[in-house]
Amino acid sequence: MLYDEQDILRSMDKIEIGRFKQKLITQFADLNTKIISPKNCQSVEMYFNSEKMEKTIGRLAEKTPEVGETVSGLLVKKAFTYQIMALDDIHVFSQLSATNISQRITIAYTGAFGVLKHRMKQIFESVESLPDEESEG
Repeated sequence: MLYDEQDILRSMDKIEIGRFKQKLITQFADLNTKIISPKNCQSVEMYFNSEKMEKTIGRLAEKTPEVGETVSGLLVKKAFTYQIMALDDIHVFSQLSATNISQRITIAYTGAFGVLKHRMKQIFESVESLPDEESEG
């Protein structure tokens, strides 16, 4: 059942998720529910009602944020409580663990590097340029 004001649908198949989204919109038209299906690698901002309380713990709790200041961390729900913590504190305050995943794709490209970098920045939120491995040797 959907009772939240915002629901996010994630799937690899755009056609199936589109059908499911339309069915949910039709079925819950009388509720004030926003259903979105973002593309891969697209950031999503969600705004919570003030009725829900989150407890900031660990390193994030060491400094009181100013009014309007953004707090960046992980939102962890356990039972009916919400906690916001820094990524480095996740193993201290929960049974969860975090890991980094690196992926490298090699694609032959003969165009100008500047054009490629510009296009990649249009698609992805964060793009870094690394030195060529051949020039490092």
